[in-house]
Amino acid sequence: MPCDTRLKQNYKGLGRRQTISERKTEIVSAIERLSQGLAAGRVRPVVGPQGAITFQNWTDAERDDVTDACAYRQLMVHGSAFAKKAVERAELLAGRKVDRHVVGHGVHSHDGGATWHGHKG
Repeated sequence: MPCDTRLKQNYKGLGRRQTISERKTEIVSAIERLSQGLAAGRVRPVVGPQGAITFQNWTDAERDDVTDACAYRQLMVHGSAFAKKAVERAELLAGRKVDRHVVGHGVHSHDGGATWHGHKG
């Protein structure tokens, strides 16, 4: 998964690069924090006009460099039924489904869904 390749250079101040297995552990923890936030109602999924998804109120510290796209993919595969239901409610509210092609092409939001963009090139 793309999130695995975002390795930290000075991992925990040890002066070495993070391993893929260490990164996977961080991703699992971040997705657990996201699931807890969704369950508590503190984090809210938002589906954009083009079908991208973001998670409002999921803090930078909680996400640990995991993108919304990666989080969505992980939730749909390994997430709890409650997390999947929260995404379904967001799709209903938006009047559209999450478009996996849009998610895969990197369309995203940095402000909880107020604006949307993608990176080209």
